[in-house]
Amino acid sequence: MTKLTAREQECLYWASQGKTSWEMGRILGITERTANFHITNLCDKLGVRSRQAAIAQALHRNLLNLDRTG
Repeated sequence: MTKLTAREQECLYWASQGKTSWEMGRILGITERTANFHITNLCDKLGVRSRQAAIAQALHRNLLNLDRTG
């Protein structure tokens, strides 16, 4: 089973909400480059080449929780 770090999960969530890496950085208090680093890592872990494919793959594998209320 693929294990994503907490930061990768956060970046994946914000990507699924249509945020750019710059916007993720502002929200999470990290640089745009660091957000891209986490996106690249999660794409590698999921075996995909784009953030859109990562979102689809994470949803397929039930790795993405879109409910941020709990």
